[in-house]
Amino acid sequence: MKGPFLVVAAHPDDEALGCGGTIARWVREGRSGRVLLLADGETSRVAENAAVDQQLLEHRQRAAQRAASILGCELVTHSLPDNRMDGLELLDVVKLVEAEIERSRPTAVLTHHAGDVNIDHRLVHEAVLAACRPQPGHPVRKLLFFETVSSTEWRPPGSVPPFQPNLFVDISATLPIKLKALEAYANEMREFPHPRSMRAVEALARWRGATVSVEAAEAFVLGRQLISDF
Repeated sequence: MKGPFLVVAAHPDDEALGCGGTIARWVREGRSGRVLLLADGETSRVAENAAVDQQLLEHRQRAAQRAASILGCELVTHSLPDNRMDGLELLDVVKLVEAEIERSRPTAVLTHHAGDVNIDHRLVHEAVLAACRPQPGHPVRKLLFFETVSSTEWRPPGSVPPFQPNLFVDISATLPIKLKALEAYANEMREFPHPRSMRAVEALARWRGATVSVEAAEAFVLGRQLISDF
């Protein structure tokens, strides 16, 4: 299924971690892609009532722009409060997603899995579900949920439905681009054996690839797909 696609993620770096290889592959194949980042990714790291360092916010924004340039996609950002999106009205978040869908008319939307530990990830998932309600004339035909290391796998069994992928994208040729995009977020990466390390991210891509007999892959849960001619 070709056509434009939209990635909706909570924080700058989630898009590269979750589906950077897929973004790069689809762009190489001639599809136009946009990334919508909703939260600033920094304000939760300061003490209550303390002002966040504006330079940190600007650095994170520049990192997101560099990553988008490396992946070949357009970038749209908002500055919702980091790790506090549960304090917002869900409808307000839905409207931001709906506005971007109306603007870019994507045939595919990729976003977080519902079971992530991070509250912002879960709120974004819910907002995307609402914004992608199947209605006459709605452009979205495919809805995919990606895994985000140091969030998806940290949810204990039995807490919520686990991430059980049933769709894989071969990123053998674009894994280096994904890793290069993550280098733009060097401040957010950690040393191995932390899951959000370059070594662990590559290991996951290799493992997801091995499960479907390719060199590297990204795994998704297929939320919904509409096929006109089967």
